[in-house]
Amino acid sequence: MTDTTQPDAEPRLAHFPVTFFATVMGLAGLTLALHLAETRFGWGHMASRVALAATVADFLLVALLFMVKAVRHPQAVKGEWAHPVKLAFFPAISISLLLIATAMRAELPQTAGVVWAVGTAAQGVLTLAVISGWIGRRPFQPMHISPAWFIPAVGNVVVPVAGVPLGFVELSWLFFSVGLIFWIVLLTLVMNRLIFHDPLPGRLLPTLVILIAPPAVAFLAWMQLNGGVLDPFARVLYYAGIAFAAIVAVQAAGFARLTFALSWWALSFPVAALTISTLRYAELAQSTGHDLMGGAFLALLIAIVSGLVLRTLKAAFRGEICQPE
Repeated sequence: MTDTTQPDAEPRLAHFPVTFFATVMGLAGLTLALHLAETRFGWGHMASRVALAATVADFLLVALLFMVKAVRHPQAVKGEWAHPVKLAFFPAISISLLLIATAMRAELPQTAGVVWAVGTAAQGVLTLAVISGWIGRRPFQPMHISPAWFIPAVGNVVVPVAGVPLGFVELSWLFFSVGLIFWIVLLTLVMNRLIFHDPLPGRLLPTLVILIAPPAVAFLAWMQLNGGVLDPFARVLYYAGIAFAAIVAVQAAGFARLTFALSWWALSFPVAALTISTLRYAELAQSTGHDLMGGAFLALLIAIVSGLVLRTLKAAFRGEICQPE
C-alpha cells in the first residue's frame, strides 16, 4: 500500500538553520541605512520605522523557531555547532540584537539600552565559545575556512556603534580591540584559503561579500570611539571597505549561475554596512561624490533585500529550505 500521509513539521523544524539569523542582520542593516539616508537628505523616517518593525518581527519569529528546535531537536543544534562553517553563524544571533538596539536608539533609548546589554553579553559569550571551538577541539582543513568566519569579529566591532552613545565607552573599546585583532588574523587565513586552495563551493560563494563588512563596520565604530574625527585611520578603514567591494564586484558575475540558498543573505548586511559608512563619510567630509555613492549603494541595497525577501518566501512556499544538506 502506498503511504499517502504528509510529512509533519517536526523534521522540517529539525533542519531550521542558524543561518536564518542572517535575514535579521540584513533587514537591520537596511533599517540603519534608511534612517541615516532619511536624516542626511531630509526624507522623514517612515521607511526606516517600517523596516525596523519588520526587523523586530523577523527576529522574534526566527528566534522562536530556533528555540523550539533547540528544545525538540537538541542534537540538530549540536550538529550545527560542530559544523566548521555553521559554527561561525551563531554570533549572528547576538549581532542581530546589537543592530536592533542601534536602530532603536534614536527613538527608544531605554529599550535600546536593554537590548544592547543583552546583545553585548551574548556577543562576548559567543565570541569566546566560537574561538574556543576553533582552536581547542578538532582539526580544521583549509576548505573549512570561508569569509563567514568573519562574523564573530564583525559582531565585536558592532558593539561601539551604539555602545558609545549609550555611555559604555570602555566596554566598547574592549570589544572593538578584540574584533579588530581577530579581523586581521582571520583576513590572513581567509585570503590564504581563497588564493592557494580550491575555490569556494557554490553555496558559499555569496559569503565573499562578507569581506566588505569588517572594515566598513569598524569605520563606523571608530567614528564613535574617536569623537567623529575623520582621521587617517578612519580613511584607511573606509577605503579598505571600498577596495573589498571592488574585489567582490569583479567576482559577482559568478553569483548569477547559483541556485538560491540562505547563504545569499550574506549579500545584504555587508552592502548595508558599506552604504552606511559611505553616507557617514559623506557627512563628515562634506563630499557630494560620496553622497552620490551612498545613494547608489542604498538603491542597490534595497534591490538586494527586496529580491532576497521575495526569493526566500518563494523558497519557503515551495519547501526548498529547511531541508537536509
